[in-house]
Amino acid sequence: MFCMENRFPDQFNVVDLFHAAARKVPDKPAIIYRDKAVSFAGFENSVNATATYFIQKGIRKGDRVLVFVPMSDDLYRVVLALFRIGAVAVFLDEWVSISRLNECCRLAQCAAFIGTFKGRVLAWLLPALREIPLHLGLKYKLDFLSPELPATSRDDIALITFTTGSTGIPKAAIRTHGLLFEQFQALQPLIDPVPESVSMPVLPIVLLINLGAGVTSVIADFNARKPDSMKPEQIAAQIMKYKVDTLIASPFFVKQVARYLSGKDLHLNTLQKILTGGAPVFPNEAEIYRSAFPAAAISIVYGSTEAEPMSVIAADDLIASGMQGSMGLKVGKIESGATVRIIRITEGVLAAATEKELAGLEVEKGQIGEIIVSGKHVLRDYLHNPEALKRNKIFVGTECWHRTGDSGFLDENGMLFLTGRCTSLIPTQNGELSVFLFENRFQCIEGVEIGTVMLLGSKLSAIIELNEPSQQEKVRMFVHSLPEGFQDILFVPKIPRDPRHNSKIDYEKLRTLLSRSMQKAGPK
Repeated sequence: MFCMENRFPDQFNVVDLFHAAARKVPDKPAIIYRDKAVSFAGFENSVNATATYFIQKGIRKGDRVLVFVPMSDDLYRVVLALFRIGAVAVFLDEWVSISRLNECCRLAQCAAFIGTFKGRVLAWLLPALREIPLHLGLKYKLDFLSPELPATSRDDIALITFTTGSTGIPKAAIRTHGLLFEQFQALQPLIDPVPESVSMPVLPIVLLINLGAGVTSVIADFNARKPDSMKPEQIAAQIMKYKVDTLIASPFFVKQVARYLSGKDLHLNTLQKILTGGAPVFPNEAEIYRSAFPAAAISIVYGSTEAEPMSVIAADDLIASGMQGSMGLKVGKIESGATVRIIRITEGVLAAATEKELAGLEVEKGQIGEIIVSGKHVLRDYLHNPEALKRNKIFVGTECWHRTGDSGFLDENGMLFLTGRCTSLIPTQNGELSVFLFENRFQCIEGVEIGTVMLLGSKLSAIIELNEPSQQEKVRMFVHSLPEGFQDILFVPKIPRDPRHNSKIDYEKLRTLLSRSMQKAGPK
C-alpha cells in the first residue's frame, strides 16, 4: 500500500500523490475506459501537457473553470491538469435545469469552460455559458512544454461542486487542496487501495484516490444521467474481463448488478470487496448483496457531500441486526476521523460560540435528534452563500460542525442509528417515529420495489412503488393489516429518487407530486 503521510507537507496535494504513483508504477494501467488502457506514465505525460496547454490558452492560478466532461479518462486528465496549475475545477450536475444552471454560472463567475463537442455546442446556445470568456475542447496542440508550473498550497481551492437543490441561492461546496487531501485520508482506511488491485469506482472522488495510490481504475459502462438505462450484464462483463476485485458504487448500482447475477445464477469470483454509500441500505437489500456476492467483503458507508465518511457497517452485521424492535437503521461505529453528536431538532439557525453552549444542545443517549459531525475532512465553507453557512454549520472557535439534516441517535455502545431526514419524521404521542422503520418493512413485502410513509393533511399515508403491479391488492391488504392503522395507501408509478445516486427517496419532490395529484383529483 502506498502510504499517505499523516501530516500535510507544504505544497503537497493530490497531483503530488499521482506523480509519486506514476514514478512507482509507470507501466501499470491507470485508467481503463471503453477498452482503452492508459498507463500511469502515459497519463502523467498527458496531464502535464494539458496543464501547459491551459496556461498557453490563458488559464491562470485561481481561475474557476467549468468542466462539462462525462466520466472518462479525459475528465481526470482535465481535472488533474487544472489542479496542477492551481486553477479551480467547477462542476455542475448534468441534470440541472436551465434556470438553475444560470444561477450557478452567475455565482461561480468562471473564467473558462472545458467540454466535449456536444458540451461546447450547448455552451453557445445558453447565454449563461456563452458569457464565459474562454471555451476549450478536449484536444490540445502544444507550441512548447512549460518547464515550470505554478505551485499550490493546502489553502488553495481545488474543487467547487454544486448541490442538487432547486430553490434559493445555489449551495456551492468549496474544497481546498488541504480538505481534499483530508478526505482522502479519511476514506483510505475503508478503501484500502493497494497497487495490485483493479477497482471499479463508480463514485468519482474514489478514482482520484486510486490515481494517487497506483490502483488501476475501470470506468463502468454506465450513464449516471440515465440510471434506468443501466445494463448490468455489461457491468458484469467488464468486471469479468478486467478481473475487477473492488467495486465502489451507489446502492442502486450494486443492487442492479446483484439482481442480475442472482437471476442468472452467476458469480463474479474476482470481486473481493464492495463498498456502497450515498443512500440508506436496509437489511433486506444487504441480503440481496450477500446472495449475489457470497465471497466478497461488503461494507455500507454513511456520510454526506460535506462529510464523507462518518460511519461504516459490514453487510453481515446489518443483516444480523435486522430492525425488529429497533427505533432506527443501524449504520455502525463512528469512523476514527469523525466526531458525531446528536442535538435537538430545530429548523432555525444554531449558533454556539463555546463548547458549553454546544453541549447544551445535545440530547441524551438513545434519544432522536439531528446528527452533526466535525473532523478535518468536513467541508467548512460555501461560495458566496453566507445564509447556507449559517443554516448548515455551527462554529465553536475554529472547529466546524456540519449539520447533516439527518435524524438519528447514538446508543450506549456508541453505535449510530439513522431514523430518516429530520423533516420526514412522523410526530406521535410517544415521540418522533422513524420513516426508515416503514421503508424497511415495505421493502420486505413481495411485489414492492420501494415505499415510505408521510402525513398527508392529517392522514397517516403509505406511498408504495410496485415492481409487480399484479400484487397491488395483496400489498394493500398487508399494509392495512399493520398495527399503525394507515388511513390511506397510495400506489405511484415511480417514487422520485435523488438524481445523483438514484437511491435515496426525494421526500420534498414526492410530497410536491402528491400534493399536485390531490389538487387535480379535487375534493371527494
